[in-house]
Amino acid sequence: MRLPESFDPAERGERARNHFQDGYNCCQAVLMAFADVLEANGLADEVQLKTAGSGFGGGFARLREVCGSFSACTMLAGYLCPALSPGIEERKANYALVQDMAAEFRKRNGGSIVCAELLGLKERKPEGPAPSARTEEFYRKRPCPEIIRNAAMIVAEKMKEAAG
Repeated sequence: MRLPESFDPAERGERARNHFQDGYNCCQAVLMAFADVLEANGLADEVQLKTAGSGFGGGFARLREVCGSFSACTMLAGYLCPALSPGIEERKANYALVQDMAAEFRKRNGGSIVCAELLGLKERKPEGPAPSARTEEFYRKRPCPEIIRNAAMIVAEKMKEAAG
């Protein structure tokens, strides 16, 4: 994958955090931080990424399951290390990358990839479908902006490794 000359993991993390603070869900925010790279490589554009990430916010549509920003890491791993055939070797390589990303995500975000655990919720239970209002208190109470930043940085670091 070709990367822009100025490609910087920290800057990609800030892009993702900014997209989240603009109102996109956690998955969309991380995916959109790489839209220019994927588009330049003929893989996806911003509309496709926003569309694909639509239902992953809040740990799969506020079910508080797997964090949406980690779901974006998994989706982006498919662009870095695709498993395009039914063979085992491509999936093995993709799964190894996803597992590596999960270990790094856990390390940077308190030991979990589960939305409810990351938010400190006592139990993992679905919430209604209406997203939370993005108020100052929402951002003050949640670790999401930092988690999203970390997720994008992990992906960017893997992209740099893959690009050599």
